[in-house]
Amino acid sequence: MPNQKPKPRKAGRPPLPKGDAKAVMLRVRVTPDERIAIADRAKASKQTPSQWIRSTLTSAIQTGAACAK
Repeated sequence: MPNQKPKPRKAGRPPLPKGDAKAVMLRVRVTPDERIAIADRAKASKQTPSQWIRSTLTSAIQTGAACAK
């Protein structure tokens, strides 16, 4: 087999191991002011907005603070 070129590597990050990736995406609409407030709080916590939202919601769920009837 004369001069076969190796397959080029795919660009980007390699896939995460099975079970490590988040399985569900939740999309929520917010006002521009809410988006700015979320970004500001996340930055102050040295987190991305997604990380801040996830940790804030998880904390509210665990404490029962977000329960509305």
